[in-house]
Amino acid sequence: MAFDYLSISIMAARAAGSIILEHLGEAGEIRHKGKTDLVTETDILCEKTIYRILSDAFPDIGFLSEEGTSDHLSGDMMWVVDPLDGTTNFAHSYPHVAISIALTREGAPDVAVVYNPFLKELFHAELGKGAYLNGNRIYVSNVDSLKDALLATGFPYRICEKPELPLEVFCAIVPKAQGIRRAGAAALDLCYVASGRVDGFWELGLKPWDTAAGALLIREAGGEITDGAGSPYSSGDAFLLASNGKLHEELLSFTSKTATAEKIRQWCEP
Repeated sequence: MAFDYLSISIMAARAAGSIILEHLGEAGEIRHKGKTDLVTETDILCEKTIYRILSDAFPDIGFLSEEGTSDHLSGDMMWVVDPLDGTTNFAHSYPHVAISIALTREGAPDVAVVYNPFLKELFHAELGKGAYLNGNRIYVSNVDSLKDALLATGFPYRICEKPELPLEVFCAIVPKAQGIRRAGAAALDLCYVASGRVDGFWELGLKPWDTAAGALLIREAGGEITDGAGSPYSSGDAFLLASNGKLHEELLSFTSKTATAEKIRQWCEP
């Protein structure tokens, strides 16, 4: 039996997207997981909906999601889910959010779906089959110089307690680029690199559910994704650098000097 992991992932993402649209401006109870890290009733409802759809279709596949739902975590295959990426945006009725769903096999993503319900944009990828936006093949950009590049970044939740390193990296790169955007949804930032809308992206402190789907989309679109020193990116690494590939070495010349292994280690300490 052939399992159609992609179509079920898309079904789950669209179902959660409908919930987000229904509840925009009505986030319900908002809790603080950290000083700036929010979770709303809508996050929880989306997570439960995605879990129900995926677990009903594939009961033996593990499930790991941002808001705490987990199941069968010891298996080789795992759904890695952010049910509402951009919760702070959503809580302020700022319509820039996404649902991110990845199916990983031994920790590496095989299937990726990222859906922005407000723009009705669905990004998807399967390992070895390319990256797509609403069914059309997408590729990274051809920009080969930072002075001509539009970049994206994000600020980690810990920036309130430990702002120095994120700001040091930001200040090193921002004067060199044509422009920087900070929209507040890492999954979409990665999709925008994959589709050539931005030429590179970096951020500290991302989690597996933030990056699993986007990482596959970037690779399938011809881009590159590493840590800040240029080593292959692994889910959960403290620093992520993604680009169209042509800019990667130039970006690394700044990130490797500012976000050294020792500085990242110190930044990650409680």
